[in-house]
Amino acid sequence: MSGNEAAGLASEDRPTLARLVREYLLDGHLIDRAGMPHLIGAFGRDVMRDIAIDEWMGASPVYSKRMQRVLGFEGDSVETIFKNLQFDIGSPPQFMDFRFELTDRDHGRFWLDHCGALMDVEPMGPDYVQAMCHDIEDPTFDATATASNPRAQMRPVHRPPRVPADRQPHCEWTVIIDQSHPAVPVPRQAVAIGATRAATIELDPIDPDDPGIHDYPGPLLSDQVFEDWSASALRRIAEEVCLQGHLLSLSFLAATRERVDTDEQARDITRRQFTGVAGVASARLRAALDLGSGLDDAAVVLARSPGLLPTAYTGVRVETGDRLLVHVDRSAPATADGSWPTLLDADHLEPLDAIVGAVDRHLHCTVVSEDAAELVVEVVRGDDERPVPDDVRLTEFSTAAQFEFSDRGTPVVLTRKG
Repeated sequence: MSGNEAAGLASEDRPTLARLVREYLLDGHLIDRAGMPHLIGAFGRDVMRDIAIDEWMGASPVYSKRMQRVLGFEGDSVETIFKNLQFDIGSPPQFMDFRFELTDRDHGRFWLDHCGALMDVEPMGPDYVQAMCHDIEDPTFDATATASNPRAQMRPVHRPPRVPADRQPHCEWTVIIDQSHPAVPVPRQAVAIGATRAATIELDPIDPDDPGIHDYPGPLLSDQVFEDWSASALRRIAEEVCLQGHLLSLSFLAATRERVDTDEQARDITRRQFTGVAGVASARLRAALDLGSGLDDAAVVLARSPGLLPTAYTGVRVETGDRLLVHVDRSAPATADGSWPTLLDADHLEPLDAIVGAVDRHLHCTVVSEDAAELVVEVVRGDDERPVPDDVRLTEFSTAAQFEFSDRGTPVVLTRKG
């Protein structure tokens, strides 16, 4: 059999890469929407809340510092914190519509003209809104800020539950840095996640000579127009955002492990999380890239699936030719971490089935071989359509599943008022 590796991000042009970056940021938001229903079902709302707090406190300080270094905007000001939010899977553009105002170096405010997370949770009732907008956000906002300044405090002006019920904006917060504030230590969860291979892996650097924006040391912009960035920068941003997803899922897995009886319970919940987000993300990718329903289209989606990227971390390779094969290298850094690809084995192909099933419900995966070195899976077409997996159905509850991005036009430079 002759085969070739499916073209990945390196083959895409700037407009397509810009589209993928937005999709990957939104996909990162879906990680919680895919995982939390299983926690609620198994343990109830309070344990779900506690795991979410540990999850975000573990991952967000780590991936925030990575992105700041990659894009050259490290600092200790409010402006740095706001830039950071523009590249964070916890605040995907437009879906979590952050608007910013800078007062001076140490003071600013932001508000959400639209909060997709609130739209997801509000129908569940005020107790769930309280858990998300108060119990989870209070410690995790300040934990994220530690990547910029441990003396930064994010405090609400108002936030949900909304009174009146249609209150706009959905919430408003001040951000103040003051030397009199007690320094927030790096969370213990972030110390553990910071020791993973996902946190420390070196990816290909951005080419500063590639046409377009390649870093962000200048003034804060109201929005990011990713089409203005270079192809080299967009590929690296895309890979960093996918790593954010792995870091968040690793933190989710670690927090879940602390609250279950067996490791397999934690892995099963995290695998179902992977399945849910993989299926919804793949359906969105198919639509965003205007693909059809053939094996070639499935290969394109597999090679761009955020849970299988970056390949330098996951060790996942998609082979095309006479057959469509997925190779999972067991010596990859993801294996040492126990990240999503390690949840795939001969008995558990659900995440891969969710990916190819989003392209065509007739497609599914079968094992070709499995040993300590590699898992090899073939994508095949069956005679009958397969139903949408329950884990994907649960994730489709999020309004992000059908969210549409819009053209915001030219961004505004946000300058300090003082």
